[in-house]
Amino acid sequence: MTEAFPTAAQLAEAVEEFLRDELLPALDGRLKFQTLVAANVMAILRRELIDGPAGAAAHQERLASLGVADDAALVAAIRGGEMDDRIAEVIATLRPSVEAAVKIANPKHLR
Repeated sequence: MTEAFPTAAQLAEAVEEFLRDELLPALDGRLKFQTLVAANVMAILRRELIDGPAGAAAHQERLASLGVADDAALVAAIRGGEMDDRIAEVIATLRPSVEAAVKIANPKHLR
């Protein structure tokens, strides 16, 4: 079934393409830079809309596997020394969460 309306991710992509392909080449100086920043923001937004919910759910499962409810509880456990003997496990468990966040923010940094 074809959707009657574009998704939020599709709208963000359309704005990003307009900014990069149509507007950016016609500008220079500070306005060109600001337009590039806006295009990058739209790209991040699009990736967040597509991958963010699944990534957040997976991160929550990883936290639960470490026995903490959320990031704040993990920070408190680390600061309190409760994870001192499990630090390798914490790093290995949360590495996919960090990679997923970087993939959304700027996938070029994963190379």
